[in-house]
Amino acid sequence: MIRPLPQAWIDGLLEAVWLVDEKTLHILAANQAAEQLTGLSIADMLDMPVTQLAATPQDMVFWSQPAAVVADGIHSHTSVLHATGMLVAVERRVTRVPRLEGGTAFLVTMVDRSHQQATERELETLLAELRATLDSAADGMLVCSLDGRVRAFNQRLAQLWNVPAPLLVRRDDEALFAHMADQVADVPLYMERLAAITAEPMQESIDIIALRNGMSIERRSVPQFSQGRAVGRVYSFRDITRQHEVQASLRLAARVFESSMDAIFIADSHHRLMRMNPGCERLVGKNARSFEGAAAASLFGGGPDADFMAQVEAGWAREGFWEGELWLPRENDAYCAVQLSWVALRDDEDRLVQSIGFMRDLTLQHAAQKRIEELAYSDVLTGLPNRLLLSQRVDTAIQGARQSDTGFAILFLDLDRFKIINDSLGHPFGDRVLQLVAERLQTCLRQTDMLCRLGGDEFVIYLHGGDAVVAESVARRILDEMLRPFTLDSMGFSIQCSIGMALYPQDGATLDELIKQADTAMYQVKERGRGSYGFYQPQMNANLLSRMKLEHAMRQALGEQRLAVHYQPQVSMETGAITGAEALIRWTDPEFGAVSPGMFIPLAEESGYIVTLGAWVMEQAVREAAAWIHGGHPIVVSVNVSALEFRQPDFVERLTRLLAVHQLPPTLLELELTETILLQDAAEMEQRLHELAGLGVSLAIDDFGTGYSSLAYLKKLPIHKLKIDQSFVRGLPDDDGDRAIVSAIVSMGRAMRIEVVAEGVETEVQRAVLAQMQCDHYQGFLRAPGLPAEDFRSLLGRPVAAPPGVPAPQPVVAGKRASDPEED
Repeated sequence: MIRPLPQAWIDGLLEAVWLVDEKTLHILAANQAAEQLTGLSIADMLDMPVTQLAATPQDMVFWSQPAAVVADGIHSHTSVLHATGMLVAVERRVTRVPRLEGGTAFLVTMVDRSHQQATERELETLLAELRATLDSAADGMLVCSLDGRVRAFNQRLAQLWNVPAPLLVRRDDEALFAHMADQVADVPLYMERLAAITAEPMQESIDIIALRNGMSIERRSVPQFSQGRAVGRVYSFRDITRQHEVQASLRLAARVFESSMDAIFIADSHHRLMRMNPGCERLVGKNARSFEGAAAASLFGGGPDADFMAQVEAGWAREGFWEGELWLPRENDAYCAVQLSWVALRDDEDRLVQSIGFMRDLTLQHAAQKRIEELAYSDVLTGLPNRLLLSQRVDTAIQGARQSDTGFAILFLDLDRFKIINDSLGHPFGDRVLQLVAERLQTCLRQTDMLCRLGGDEFVIYLHGGDAVVAESVARRILDEMLRPFTLDSMGFSIQCSIGMALYPQDGATLDELIKQADTAMYQVKERGRGSYGFYQPQMNANLLSRMKLEHAMRQALGEQRLAVHYQPQVSMETGAITGAEALIRWTDPEFGAVSPGMFIPLAEESGYIVTLGAWVMEQAVREAAAWIHGGHPIVVSVNVSALEFRQPDFVERLTRLLAVHQLPPTLLELELTETILLQDAAEMEQRLHELAGLGVSLAIDDFGTGYSSLAYLKKLPIHKLKIDQSFVRGLPDDDGDRAIVSAIVSMGRAMRIEVVAEGVETEVQRAVLAQMQCDHYQGFLRAPGLPAEDFRSLLGRPVAAPPGVPAPQPVVAGKRASDPEED
């Protein structure tokens, strides 16, 4: 029976926990995290109906269902009532658990999501503000990348071009451009001008477009710059139909002059200011009255600027108006960007009578354009440059390097085992950790360098003018800086990283090539143990190719019957009888020869193929153990199970079916697990281990002493056997350290009534020392190496070996001595 969680144990959990009585639905226990979540003390929550705190309509429906339905559990987002009367958003899970005094109860675990919701709302608000900024522009706005892809547009654009609703809710650039072309009266001219604009990405242009509905639209096209380079194009569309009909609309303009929100001024035939409307006075500022009678050009700080007025008059002569963007001086030496449309009014003899200027404040438009650029070129989470901006920076560096014969370095950085943080503390916490990491990495670089986040926990660093010495110095500085502890939400933790480095031009001619080579170097660092750095070497790609070939051959080996299962006997220290056998996988390949498990097992685990291999070995071992029973030799067969295989949801179900098919009693099957499996997803693993123990399957911890050994899990988990790693046995009897470790493990096993097996026993002296320590079993070359199934069956039929204390001959198998290491 599973014991209830101790109060101190659940108080240590970050999740809020309630234990709810199955019949009364009253809270039986709670932890400190539940106090913080609800604002109520544990004492106040005890015996309280769970529906008093989980009071949403969905929860009322859930808890009102029959116990059998509630027992199925639930995992969802809901809200919990706080003592203040506020609802707190939580992620909630309900499961049924046994109780010590009999019966069952419901375990409710909750994680506060209020901060995450606030962050999501803040992001939604930011995006809404950006959209509102675009939509507040009086002109239709269309922002495109250099390759013509639409990045943003506003509602005014949809109105001007009569864009149908279906096109507004789906991303179809070609359909949008086709619709716009279909609205134009002169399609060939329209397409010709678009092609000319595309061919000159650095040029500005202004065009007048006549639509089939009679509307005249002015299209202004300006390049969008970033870091001095054109990265896209911004089109603004303005309805100028009324400007073309200015003579007919003059009386109407006079009526709306005073009430117009646009800034409007009127100048005489000598370009002197006659009047400004209230909107213009507000835009110009407190000194607006002082400009009456002055040259209109003085509004823009230029006085009677002949060059400026020459441009304006040329526009009047050409199209009847001039339009452009200017800077308008304001109080306190401040400037405001404005769009000026200056229209000439002529009499019947084509003489200039007056001119009217329309000004619009571009502050919001400029802010929107700047925000669009920020979103396009920066990482949303960290604010760092993204790969697009890095690519532009490196392209510029490559052009400069060709002229000056200088190089630079690219560093590829990956955080080691960062998935553990996301899995244990949640992705929101992980995102905040990434922000801290980005800040710390930035302190290790110069202003001329660039730090870029590719995504996930991967970063790329561009070191301007950096050679191997500079790259190594920066890598060391980063590793040293990352060694300093991190603190977040009063929690201290450490983060380690691996760094791969590539140099231009020797390691690659483009950013993609350099990142690929640096990634390869980083992968090699992780292979060597992580937490370090390394330069790219051409041989690395050859090694990766060899690994790829080996993996391919491994995947073919099973179908081509090149794999076999051998069995190494486990011997009773007291009687010398064979009490069990460990199943060992062996692979012989026509190209690679006999491949060591130390080479292909890690490769299988990394690629996920270990699940297939493990299932095959398990089936072979169960079948062979069943055959031993029929031969009159029922002994336990021990099978290694990888962490990935053990975590498969249907592992217990498949194993149960396999035992039934081959009619092998579960007590004759032993699973060898590593300590790592027991510490990952501890609650789920504990449940699975108890299910297996309930079947009668024995459980052993392999390579005990080399991982995170802990008396805690030995005490609460149904472990039947500990296997002492051969690295400790090899030093017996002379190495004091190995002797102490082995003695401690044996003593621990005896104290906890857990059998102990020593691996890698090669000499009688080692066996004698282990016997003296009262070790239960041993295996190794002293008795036999791993044998093919037929040879092992023959071994079972031989007489029992000599009793302890009588030296046994050193076996020689296939030319190998007992001192040769056996690979598991």
